[in-house]
Amino acid sequence: MARKACKSKTRSSVAKRFKVTGTGKILRRKQGKRHILQKKNRKRKRMLGKATLVSDADITNVKRNLLMK
Repeated sequence: MARKACKSKTRSSVAKRFKVTGTGKILRRKQGKRHILQKKNRKRKRMLGKATLVSDADITNVKRNLLMK
């Protein structure tokens, strides 16, 4: 009997945390806006709420887990 190749699956934890833009860049959320918010000023909390790009050092690992070529 012929054996089928295993299907590659996206890691669901990575799929929940990252988003791919139309141009192929990867977005992530910033850390630090879950708790202990009283000591952080308004501007800092507002900036933490915005998404940012994944750094160049981490792109290959994220793409590998999202199964992007």
